[in-house]
Amino acid sequence: MSQAETFDRVKKVVVDQLGVEADTIKPQSTFIDDLGADSLDIVELVMAFEEEFDIEIPDESAEKILSVQDAVDYINSKAAASA
Repeated sequence: MSQAETFDRVKKVVVDQLGVEADTIKPQSTFIDDLGADSLDIVELVMAFEEEFDIEIPDESAEKILSVQDAVDYINSKAAASA
């Protein structure tokens, strides 16, 4: 899966979970500061990423996913490892 495909799918999850406009989501957007997520939103986002991409994200990894690009990079690394 390409970076662009992963970004588009991550963006869709973020729109669904946070109710933000798709055009406000950039790779560098942080979930808390830029997109207005709180700690519960972050937990729900991680669960939604796990479901969307059929992966497991351990808590220690989830704590490091602070931006949209962090999510894309992590998901692509998991996909590459399982390929």
